[in-house]
Amino acid sequence: MSARSGYYRQELNKTVWEVPERYQNLTPVGSGAYGSVCSAYDVRLRQKVAVKKLSRPFQSLIHSRRSYRELRLLKHMKHENVIGLLDVFSPAASLEDFHEVYLVTNLMGADLNNIVKFQRLSDEHVQFLIYQLLRGLKVVNPSTHHDLKPSNVAVNEDCELRILDFGLARQTDDEMTGYVATRWYRAPEIMLNWMHYNQTVDIWSVGCIMGELLKGKVLFPGNDYIDQLKRIMEVVGTPTPDLLQKISSEHAQKYIQSLPFMPQQDLEKIFRGANPMGETESYPITEFAGG
Repeated sequence: MSARSGYYRQELNKTVWEVPERYQNLTPVGSGAYGSVCSAYDVRLRQKVAVKKLSRPFQSLIHSRRSYRELRLLKHMKHENVIGLLDVFSPAASLEDFHEVYLVTNLMGADLNNIVKFQRLSDEHVQFLIYQLLRGLKVVNPSTHHDLKPSNVAVNEDCELRILDFGLARQTDDEMTGYVATRWYRAPEIMLNWMHYNQTVDIWSVGCIMGELLKGKVLFPGNDYIDQLKRIMEVVGTPTPDLLQKISSEHAQKYIQSLPFMPQQDLEKIFRGANPMGETESYPITEFAGG
């Protein structure tokens, strides 16, 4: 079957893309569990854009809901620090052929994961980036992002930051893919299955990202679920008995109670040499909250 009128086909990394002719010079950028991303030149807007092909968007009810959620949220997120939706299309000419969905957004430069890997940032740069991240998060928070990590935050050459919202992230190194990367920045409330938690779980992720930008390395690089919790408690201290009661997992409760008491560490020692203002403001970010 030939391409739909006004569209053209191109095979990239063993995947066939069928896009409108306005999007030229398709170049693979990355891929993940939920889709693949290419850069392209939009001849109508005369600018580079990112085109994301959703992976099997209607394969199951779960896939369908996630695709709808991403599309709906991107459509309504209009803020300079959150990636916005420029276009959405499908090559399908009829409902029977409606199996593919493509999203088009602004093309950003490097993500924070690449930046922290190749250069050390000044305190002023870190403060400006975290300020922008919090501004964007204020818009995203009613929906709660739940997956904030350096590879989901992009920065251009002018140090302008945007949250790559809801899965629109570039490919990263092997050690930074899948649940491992998410675990390093995931709030303990989520890992411990606390009965109730709120938007503070994203603030925890911001604190982890801020710490990584200041130190130049991951703050809590746990090797597994148990090691992750232990590394966190070595810094923020043992949770109080009241907080322990909020943990729905009896196994997790017993594990924490089996460990020796750990006091909260002085962040000035952890971030030695960093701006004192930045350290002080990070205190409420890196602690057990338990909303």
